[in-house]
Amino acid sequence: MSAKRRRFADNDDDDEDEGMGLKQDKTQRGKPKNTPVVDDEDVEMGADFEADIIDNPDDIDEEVFSEDEDPDGAKYEAAVVGSTGKKQVWRPGVDELGADEELDYDSSTYEMFHRLHVEWPCLSFDIIRDNLGIHRTKYPHSCLFVSGTQATNGHNSLLVMKASDLHRTKHDGSSSDDEDLEDGNSSDSDEDHFDDDPVLEHKFIHHPGVINRIRTMPQKTNIVSSWSEDGSVYLWNVQAYIRSLNEPGIRVKNCDPLFKFSKHSTEGFAMDWSTVAEGKLVTGDCDKNIYLWEPTEGGSWSVSDRPFAGHTSSVEDLQWSPIEPTIFASCSSDKTIKIWDTRARKAAISFKAHKADVNVISWNRLRTFMLVSGADDGTITTWDMREFPRAEPQAHFKWHKGPVTSIEWSPEEESVLAAASSDNTITIWDLALENEEMDSSEPLEVPPQLLFEHQGVEDPKEIHWHPQIPGVIISTSANGFCLFKTINSSITTAEPETDDLLPSSSSSSAFSTGGPL
Repeated sequence: MSAKRRRFADNDDDDEDEGMGLKQDKTQRGKPKNTPVVDDEDVEMGADFEADIIDNPDDIDEEVFSEDEDPDGAKYEAAVVGSTGKKQVWRPGVDELGADEELDYDSSTYEMFHRLHVEWPCLSFDIIRDNLGIHRTKYPHSCLFVSGTQATNGHNSLLVMKASDLHRTKHDGSSSDDEDLEDGNSSDSDEDHFDDDPVLEHKFIHHPGVINRIRTMPQKTNIVSSWSEDGSVYLWNVQAYIRSLNEPGIRVKNCDPLFKFSKHSTEGFAMDWSTVAEGKLVTGDCDKNIYLWEPTEGGSWSVSDRPFAGHTSSVEDLQWSPIEPTIFASCSSDKTIKIWDTRARKAAISFKAHKADVNVISWNRLRTFMLVSGADDGTITTWDMREFPRAEPQAHFKWHKGPVTSIEWSPEEESVLAAASSDNTITIWDLALENEEMDSSEPLEVPPQLLFEHQGVEDPKEIHWHPQIPGVIISTSANGFCLFKTINSSITTAEPETDDLLPSSSSSSAFSTGGPL
């Protein structure tokens, strides 16, 4: 996928004098293209919160803003309402709307849904881990994350944001607003506050150029890396900004980057921190080169003089092994996936993964031999790396009608993944579900592995599962950020009875640490 296509389409109607911020004027947003309409009666299911971000961060300690609005259509299992008044589930890509039919949002399909409308869209974001605990289920939730803007007026920023008071969704038509969830995750304090507005506080750092990709270091999430359209990669310390969000009244000034690397020949979008070796980073550009970063004494970094070269076209995504400190994977618009060992300059494994550009990959952190890839033709493919170098897909799906722009395994359930596509949808899949026996003359209209399809997002660019709040997904798209949890995203913590959930072999690791591959 080209750099131009990875970005949002420019909006000629944007007022360049407004400055970067979170929109207040509803009339400027409009509805997402090809998005089902949400009736006014559905606005209670979520909340939008937005305000302007001032040009001088020293003029304000914090921003708090909230506003109930139409959520612009987070859709799943939309009910088709025809002239008969009868509702039925609408299947995207399968059913067609009649002239007298319209889509009606069903809020009961979400346990939680909130949307943030931003003035300047963000191509990328990452979640900042906090000290509030893991496996959090009690509402209301809060989360910290960083993102970067694509501003048409050239004034781009790195945003550090905190969303809090994220309550459960009020289900339309419920007999009682304080009805307990079956899983027992609700609380008395939350049941009385379905309609309370969420709160968003934010700080920003002036950033040179559009932020193509942003990532936090897993071991020290206050260290943030950003890929800029100017061809440079920057490292930032956002600790003071996080503290100012957690402790109201603390002022912060704009900071300079900790480190800057400008030896990439052009801009890029691929970047990933190692979860095993603290401080190790790989960055890939649109000119097919990959550079390795390693921390040095004194809190700086050393970047390799020679890039890892092997792809014949743009490096689209990078993923470190979740268990090996020297192994990482890359994918490219040359249609291949490569596995690298940093102790050697040549790719250890290389294979053609798709018939189109391979846009994104994700390495499963629970089943560390599993890799999933998403391509420009809308296909999703999973790979069992224990079978390499024989590159046969473990599963293959052609559901999305546009390029897959983001993909990620669930951090809680080893067989579950989520994917975003430029067809304006986000899907959730469970590979543990198998096709039921059926007559070959009756092809499956909807794959049984497809758990959920979330609609109403305009050109989504990136999604992440929240690592500390099970089942919660956050996305960024042309119409802002979306935080949601579906009703069928319950987490099973019990160990599987057998090892057959995914294909098994005698080894639990795809690679060894004995030496270069």
